[in-house]
Amino acid sequence: MTLTSHLIRSACLTGFTDLAQSAGLDPFAMMYKAGLPRRCLDDNETLVAMEAVCHLLSDCAQAAEMEAFGLKLASRRRIWELGPVSLVIKQESTALTAVKTLLSYNRVLSEALLGRVDEEGDVVVIREELMLGKSVPTRQAIELTVGVMFQVLRDLLGPEWEPRLVCFSHRPPRDPRFHRSFLGKNIEFNSAFNGIVCAASDMSLALTPSQPGLASFARHFLDTALRQRKPARRETVRHLIAALMGNGRCTVDKVAQHLGVSRQTLHRQLSQEGEQFKSVLESVRREVAVKLCNDSDHSLEDAASMLGFSSASAFAHWFRASFGTSFIRTRRAGRP
Repeated sequence: MTLTSHLIRSACLTGFTDLAQSAGLDPFAMMYKAGLPRRCLDDNETLVAMEAVCHLLSDCAQAAEMEAFGLKLASRRRIWELGPVSLVIKQESTALTAVKTLLSYNRVLSEALLGRVDEEGDVVVIREELMLGKSVPTRQAIELTVGVMFQVLRDLLGPEWEPRLVCFSHRPPRDPRFHRSFLGKNIEFNSAFNGIVCAASDMSLALTPSQPGLASFARHFLDTALRQRKPARRETVRHLIAALMGNGRCTVDKVAQHLGVSRQTLHRQLSQEGEQFKSVLESVRREVAVKLCNDSDHSLEDAASMLGFSSASAFAHWFRASFGTSFIRTRRAGRP
C-alpha cells in the first residue's frame, strides 16, 4: 500500500537558513534537492512533508560533516515558535501537564511524531519517536525533536534546569562535544528509546500562568484543527503498535482495547483501508528494524526485545525472511 507523506509545520525549519550558511552550505539548493519549496520559510504554519525534512537534515549533516546539525537547529528554537500551542501550555499549572498537553496536540504539529509520558516513581520519562512508514533517515530529525522538547522544558523550568538523562536510540557521534554542551553530560546513546528522563519533583513544580484569554482562543483553534486532522485508522494502529511493541503486549486484542473497540470492529476498520493488523505490525517492525541496523549498535538480543520477539532466534528468523539476509550481515554491510 502506498503511503502519503506525513505533514509538519515549516516552523521546524526555524533557523535553518542561518545554520546552513554558517556550515558553508547553500540552504536553498539543499531544500531544492530535498523537494522543499523555498517559499515554505515565509510562513511557519505552512505544512511540508516530514519525509522531505528528514532528507534535508540528513543531507546537510553529511554535506557539512556536522553530526550535530539537527541538534544545533534545535538550539535555535524557542517555545513560542510552536505556534498557538505555546500559549496553551504556558497556561498549564505544572511542566508535567504542559508536556502532556503539548503531546496531545501532536497531530497539529507533526503527523509522524509519536510521543508519550510515563510516570515511573521519582522520574518522568518523555518518549518521542518518528513513525513514517518507510525507510527515511531520521537521526537528525530525532535529535531536532528531542532537542526542541529540551528547549521547551528549559523555557518552562528555567535556564538552570537539568534533565536526569537524555536518550537516543542511535549510536553516538564521533564528536559529542556539542551534544554535551547543549544537553548536559547525562546522555545515553544506543538507548532503548528517544527522549528525556526528568525528576518528577521538577515536573511537578508550579508554573506561573500567563495570557489566559489568548490561551483560551488558542485551545479552541487547536481543538478544531485536531478534529479536522483525524488520522486514518491505520496510522492510529501504527502508533499504538510502536508504543506497545517493546513490552510484548502488542496483540490485536490489546490494540483494540486501547482504541475502545472490539477485535472484529478493528479488523473491519482496517479492512476498509485495505489493511490487516498483521500487515501493519509487519510494516512497523520492518521500519524499526531498518533504523536499528542503520543507526544503532544494539545487539541481536536487544533488537529482538525492542521489536517484541520472544527470543533472539525468532527475531533472526523473521529478519532473514523479511530482508533476505541476516541482521548481523546487514549491519556490517551498512543497510538493509
